[in-house]
Amino acid sequence: MTADAPRPPATSRLPATPARQPATADRQPPAVPECLDEVCVTCSDTAVAVTVTELLPDGLARVDTGAGSEEVSVALVSAGVGDTILVHAGEAIAVVPS
Repeated sequence: MTADAPRPPATSRLPATPARQPATADRQPPAVPECLDEVCVTCSDTAVAVTVTELLPDGLARVDTGAGSEEVSVALVSAGVGDTILVHAGEAIAVVPS
C-alpha cells in the first residue's frame, strides 16, 4: 500500500475471541487481583515511583512503595538495589535518573 492509496475501511466490531467472549456458566472471566488498599502498584492506572530494596530471581524485585513492600517485575529495565523505578501494572518501565 502506498502513501497515496486509500486505506481499507476500519471494522467497527472485532471478532469474538476467547478473551472477548462473555462469561457463561462454564466459562468464567479471568480472576482479578484483589486490592486491599486505596491504590496498589499492580492495579494503578498510573506509573508509581518506588525504590528497589531487593533483587529476586526471575527478573523480579521487592520494592518499597512508601506504604509497604511489593514484588514487581524488573525484566524490562536494568535496575539495582537503591534505584528508583517507575512501575505500571506490576512492571518496571523506567529507571529514574538520580
